[in-house]
Amino acid sequence: MSAVNDHSVLVGLIGASIQRSKTPELHMEEGRSQGLAYVYKLIDLDSLGFGAEALPELLQAVRLTAFDGLNITFPCKQSIIPHLDELSDEASAIGAVNTVVIRGGRLVGHNTDCTGFGEAFRRNLSQQSRRRVVQMGAGGAGAAVANALLEQGVETLVVFDTDASRAGKLVETLKGRFGTGRAQLGSDLAGEIAAADGLVNTTPVGMDKLPGMPVPESLLRSELWVADIIYFPRETELLRKAKALGCTTMDGTNMAVFQAVKAFELISGRPADADRMMAHFQRLAAVGD
Repeated sequence: MSAVNDHSVLVGLIGASIQRSKTPELHMEEGRSQGLAYVYKLIDLDSLGFGAEALPELLQAVRLTAFDGLNITFPCKQSIIPHLDELSDEASAIGAVNTVVIRGGRLVGHNTDCTGFGEAFRRNLSQQSRRRVVQMGAGGAGAAVANALLEQGVETLVVFDTDASRAGKLVETLKGRFGTGRAQLGSDLAGEIAAADGLVNTTPVGMDKLPGMPVPESLLRSELWVADIIYFPRETELLRKAKALGCTTMDGTNMAVFQAVKAFELISGRPADADRMMAHFQRLAAVGD
């Protein structure tokens, strides 16, 4: 691969409440390690007083200021799609975008959340049973994780969301891609968790700004493996309670790093050192904790 140019890369992150994100420093440190002037800007909707409806104007500004790419996070992973010029096959199939590559003024959407979670799962949970898994959340990140879980061989994925219509749409999309029976809309949370091998949280519940648990603690049991995509804090209340019961757990660190590895490669045009990025992320997370 060749870089977008020989020396510099300009990237931004669009999302809400992102001031404590570790993604900018993760990208910039890898850029520095490769001799790039890698500049990463936060475009925080909350700080700017904007909502997702400001995306057209923000994207036009990004075009005019010669950004090379963007990362996209909550709440824009799905709402950004109509404003892009093109989608990768994976982003189109998932229906969510977390990375935008900008070349010649054209904005091309990608999804590295799916590959990021898939790699995290392979490294940490590949020995766990995947007969039946409950997923909490059907938003942009949830769509990517659901696709990754089914790609990783989960036989039946049961999806819950506070917005039942959103969960239903995701399930229908998954059925279209993976076949009838692989994904189901959940209705009885207690019954489904009791019958499940694993539980995955893709909601923001458990983040510093939204503490708590996405499911009642009473539904957890030691035989259940539990994964959370939240990485700040690394140990959410859900994971802490699950560990105390003896559950096998996976925090959001791995997904955060592996999606960033692919995003760095797409935007910069250079291969990234995944081990180096993981080590740096662990240092950043330790300081944050």
